[in-house]
Amino acid sequence: MKPSLRAAFSAAVLAVALVVSPAPAQAAPLTMLGADVSSLQRTLDLGGRYYNASGVQANPYDILKTAGVNYARLRVWNNPASGYNNKAKVLQQAAAIKAKGLKLMVDFHYSDTWADPGKQYPPAAWANYSLTQLQTAVYNYTYDVCTSLKAAGLTPDSVQIGNEINVGMLWPRGQVVNSNFAPLASLLKQGYNATKACNSGTQVIIHVADADSMSNMRWFYDGIRAAGVTWDLTGLSYYCMWHGTLANLYNVIVDARTRYGKPVVIVETAYQFTSADADSEKNSIPGTVLCDNIPATSAGQAQQFTWVQNTARNAGAVGVFYWEPTWYAIKGNGWDPANINGTGDGWDNMATFDWGGKVNPHIRWTA
Repeated sequence: MKPSLRAAFSAAVLAVALVVSPAPAQAAPLTMLGADVSSLQRTLDLGGRYYNASGVQANPYDILKTAGVNYARLRVWNNPASGYNNKAKVLQQAAAIKAKGLKLMVDFHYSDTWADPGKQYPPAAWANYSLTQLQTAVYNYTYDVCTSLKAAGLTPDSVQIGNEINVGMLWPRGQVVNSNFAPLASLLKQGYNATKACNSGTQVIIHVADADSMSNMRWFYDGIRAAGVTWDLTGLSYYCMWHGTLANLYNVIVDARTRYGKPVVIVETAYQFTSADADSEKNSIPGTVLCDNIPATSAGQAQQFTWVQNTARNAGAVGVFYWEPTWYAIKGNGWDPANINGTGDGWDNMATFDWGGKVNPHIRWTA
């Protein structure tokens, strides 16, 4: 995007947004320029290749670094049927990440499969645990993963205690019912304590997908704060087709930052570069709903990502992470960990690499 357009948009966001709390006098640079690369190891193990903007094959981490990435995020599942995104694979991939000089965020789902606002299944081994047993399990598991990384010289720079836990995690024990945050808070405290026992400098993130709603965001973070939960960074997901306007995002970030006194990071965002589908797996986001009239093209994908970064920066956030930019369509890297070979990639139109593994030449992570 031309600098003049970027500046004009930045000014427009500031002018349009209904500011509910003071914005920073001068926006500080984004320090966490992130990419969630949780599916990358599987692609590489299948022989997948990545190509830079010139079409030359290169290491995918190098390609991302050239585009501005300085931080990588990895999800960890307890015992997934696929054998990927477990502790062993996180250790393997973390070594590659740290070797490239990137910082590391570990995203604990506390599940054997996807955890998000609509589902927070406990891992099979914990299915019949009482709340007290879950508290012990969360502490021990978090501490084990963190200390295993630390022992290998791969200490995480940040961790998420749960993933998109809008109404709790490890349901039903840790689900928030009738605004009772005590059970969830007891689990979050154990995750926080385990992380700090492993390494006091590792930042703890509490993450919800409430960038669309200030009232929901306040309900959640007010609730855990009142229940005595401590955290270091407030994490939000923002997908414009689900979470509304950039002006609203701006307001939510400013309010979260000032209300809780914690830095805010957008730990997930993405935009489509096409509405087409590369495989038999239905796209999670069809690409037919456009944001800000930005087309579903490579240039459009880059434009929307730049605008999200500009909005976050102007609102005083500290970082933005693109979710799964490397997950291009390759047979065998399926969506369902219980059937990784038999399912396709629901993110093939949202990755920043095309269906042949070439990076979008327009996209940039910018401080």
